[in-house]
Amino acid sequence: MLMKIINFKSASRTEFKQFCCIAFTALCFCSLINAQQPTPTPSPANRERVAAPQETQKTQAKGTEDDEVIKVNSKLVVVPVSVIDSDGQPVTNLTIKDFKLEEENRPQEIAQISNAEQVPLEIALLIDISSSVNPLFEYEKDAAARFLQEVMKPEDRATVFLIGEKPILLQQRDTAEKTAATVRAISPTKNQTTFFDTVLASIDYLRKNSPERARRVILTLSDGEDTYSKNTLTAYEGAYREIDKKINAITQTQRLEIMDRYRLQAQEKNYSGVLRNLQNADTVFYSINPAGASLKLNKISFRGQDGLQKFADETGGTAFLPQVSFPVPGNSPQNPDYAKQNAESLDKIFKQITAELRAQYLLQFYSEGNFQTGKYVKLKAEIPGKSNLRVKARQGYFATTQ
Repeated sequence: MLMKIINFKSASRTEFKQFCCIAFTALCFCSLINAQQPTPTPSPANRERVAAPQETQKTQAKGTEDDEVIKVNSKLVVVPVSVIDSDGQPVTNLTIKDFKLEEENRPQEIAQISNAEQVPLEIALLIDISSSVNPLFEYEKDAAARFLQEVMKPEDRATVFLIGEKPILLQQRDTAEKTAATVRAISPTKNQTTFFDTVLASIDYLRKNSPERARRVILTLSDGEDTYSKNTLTAYEGAYREIDKKINAITQTQRLEIMDRYRLQAQEKNYSGVLRNLQNADTVFYSINPAGASLKLNKISFRGQDGLQKFADETGGTAFLPQVSFPVPGNSPQNPDYAKQNAESLDKIFKQITAELRAQYLLQFYSEGNFQTGKYVKLKAEIPGKSNLRVKARQGYFATTQ
């Protein structure tokens, strides 16, 4: 700071030169100080949000001497998490500090957290209308319609797909009221079941049509059995060809074993494809199997439920198996006693789904792991020190090319 004030009108030439010299020196000193101040590095929370999960983010900086370009790659990963207490009630108002997040056993810094009140909900409701559906069908429709009207807010949207001989987009994104009316008007058929192809179609629809910043959920009312998807039909064709070649040298039991082997191979391929697409679309999977405990009597039905369970566990959802009361032969399925028991069972399930969706958070972090394309990267989300809380979260994702 200059401690002497110059009166330019009365100052001599010598005094004026001294003033200019001092001012120039001070200016140079300030410039030197500013040049030495480091440029602040933005924290992950302040980085620009990437449009799609796992999309590569690149930051470039030029060197001052040789114009070297430095690239820093990271991927935004979204982890849907729901938290409920010991009474099954949603736990809200949690913050970043409450969660611990790991990728391949390495702690990650959570860049952003959003809760159910901040992020709109996108639901794809998949309803099995094939011949495998049992007398629970009417109860399911009514319970599902009431569930949508209860869980959805004005800004939320629902889509309806039918699982039949082919994937049918019955209703595109619409409000709870419109979707509830659509669901109640659905009628069953006697067609084949394209379960896996319909799930894939619904994932693709959500990915293309739901807002970038949304909680994506698939809720399927099905037993998970598949008889008509592309991979299943291809497997049947392969089994028939093998049987034809050995038709005169194998027994009926061996023929059934060949069919079962090809069917199992198709299921594994379908499971892998659906799970990969669910994870890559940040979609949580829920299911309600109308078969109830009867599935234990059938190997194919058991495998169907096993697939539903796998999709739910890996994405942070739940696969429900209701306590179903079936009428004895000769009695009507609409018997008031059975209707009441089945309706209560379904209502209980939909209330739990509602609680989980209201307690859902989206955790986001920037992964800097250099994983091989296609590798399944394991994730783990938890709330340390609160054993009374139940945390359900996405278990991993498939790495993509950077």
